[in-house]
Amino acid sequence: MSAAAMTDQPVKELGEGEAGKAVEAGRVASYKPAVVGAPVMAAAPAPTGAGLGERLQVALQALLRAFVPPVAGLALLIGLWHLATLNGGGIPSPGKTWDAAVVLFSDPFYREGPNDQGIGWNVLASLQRVGMGFGIAALVGIPAGFLLGRFAILSRMLNPIISLLRPVSPLAWLPIGLLVFQRADPAATWTIFICSIWPMVLNTAQGVTRVPQDYLNVARVLKLSEWKVFTKILFPAVLPYMLTGIRLSIGTAWLVIVAAEMLTGGVGIGFWVWDEWNNLKVEHIIIAIFVIGIVGLALEQALMLLARRFNYESR
Repeated sequence: MSAAAMTDQPVKELGEGEAGKAVEAGRVASYKPAVVGAPVMAAAPAPTGAGLGERLQVALQALLRAFVPPVAGLALLIGLWHLATLNGGGIPSPGKTWDAAVVLFSDPFYREGPNDQGIGWNVLASLQRVGMGFGIAALVGIPAGFLLGRFAILSRMLNPIISLLRPVSPLAWLPIGLLVFQRADPAATWTIFICSIWPMVLNTAQGVTRVPQDYLNVARVLKLSEWKVFTKILFPAVLPYMLTGIRLSIGTAWLVIVAAEMLTGGVGIGFWVWDEWNNLKVEHIIIAIFVIGIVGLALEQALMLLARRFNYESR
């Protein structure tokens, strides 16, 4: 057939159904399958200079807030210390104390006799006594606190005794320990025990009394044993209070050992301070004050970290 014939031939009009089929056929013919590949990730916008500068500024401000106040406080302390040494009086200056500390800590673990040892050995001996007395106090004080908080009759019986004994100075307990044990080390351990037990007893008992009564009522309805009440209800609820008592007790124990060792002698940071006073080395006494404070701060911060780790109320 010729092209003219094809053009002269009338065009057939399509109905609505046939037009739809034709359009659908055209779509199928023109469809090309897309290539399936790895998903295309939108590129993250590059940080602008302004955004990066703001983040650096925020980080710098946080760093300054964390470090500038303590450094300023320490500088103020050293400044006041320096002013106090200008008029004499026998107090060594910060520079002289620093020079003595450099010499002292160049060999902190030397031994030249039973009572002539470096400051490192004296600190370790004191920590050992504190650990012994504090450990016994924890083994006795924490269960006693649970009993006082759990049973009101025991609380009414023992609270007057606790109120009577708690304010007694450690120096008053030390002679009793020397009389009973006839030795310095057990007497020092006894003094630490009797002085550091009370914060654990009182804080643990307070935690038990603050357990919601509904919890105990449910346990009574379910007829839970006393052991299950302790492990499932009391212990998780009382743990933050108990750790607070432990933190206060370790500070008290470290405070007591210094005074006890000054009187009992032997090896320990308290005896070392007294021995340096007898040798008129006041700069060593100031160094010992800083060492005692740093060790006590480290013990307290460690227990605070432990308390935050097991604080169920904040979870």
